[in-house]
Amino acid sequence: MTEQVLATGATIRVTGPRNGLVVLCLNGGTARERPGIWSASAEYLVRRLAPTLPDVGWAEVRYRVRSWKQMQMCIDDGAAALETLVAAGAREVVLLGYSMGGAVAGAVAGHPQVHQVIGLAPWLPERLPMPGMRGKHFDVFHGGLDRCLPGIPGVSPASSRAGFERLRRDGTTGTYTPIPGGVHAIAVRAPWGSVVALPRAGSWARHVADAVTAFAHPHGGAPE
Repeated sequence: MTEQVLATGATIRVTGPRNGLVVLCLNGGTARERPGIWSASAEYLVRRLAPTLPDVGWAEVRYRVRSWKQMQMCIDDGAAALETLVAAGAREVVLLGYSMGGAVAGAVAGHPQVHQVIGLAPWLPERLPMPGMRGKHFDVFHGGLDRCLPGIPGVSPASSRAGFERLRRDGTTGTYTPIPGGVHAIAVRAPWGSVVALPRAGSWARHVADAVTAFAHPHGGAPE
C-alpha cells in the first residue's frame, strides 16, 4: 500500500497494481464540515477483495473536508485522484462511490478512462448535474434497511432508485440491486481503530467483486 498527497491537499492510498484497471473508492460525508477520514466501508472492501482480484488496483481517497456542504471540494479531490491514477498508468478506472461518494463519482465520470461506475447506497441529488454519466455503465447496490434517521445519516433506497432511473433516461445503462437486510454502511471503525463489518457486509463485497470482474473480463476470459 502506498499513500500520496494530491494537488488539492487530499490523500490517496493505493493497494495493488497502478497500471491496468484500478477501482477508485470515493467516500461519503456528513452535513457538518469535518476533516476527511479513511472510509471504514471502503477499507473493508479493499482488504477483502484485493487478495482475490490481484490484477486490479484499489485506490481510496481521504477528502480534505467530508461534507456535502463543501461538495465542490470533494469533487475536486475525486477528480485529482482520478487524474493521478491515470498519470500513474491506469488504463481504465472504475469509480466506486459510497453514499455522498455516488454524487462525487457522477460528477467526475466524464473522464475518458471511466466506463463503469458502481454506487453503494449512492446519494444522487437531482440538483447536481451529471452529464458525464451519459453512456457509462452504472451498477447500484443498496441495503434494504437503509434509512435517514435523526442523528444517523442514510439514503433511502427509493431515493437512489429515483436517481438511477433519472440517469437511465438520460443515457446511462446499468443495473439496480437491493441487498436484503443491508443497512447504510458496510463497515464501521471501532474506537480502537479496527474495521468492524456490519450485517450483510459479505453480500456487498460479493456484488462489488462480481461487478468489477464482469467489467474486467466481459466474456469470461482470463486476464490479459
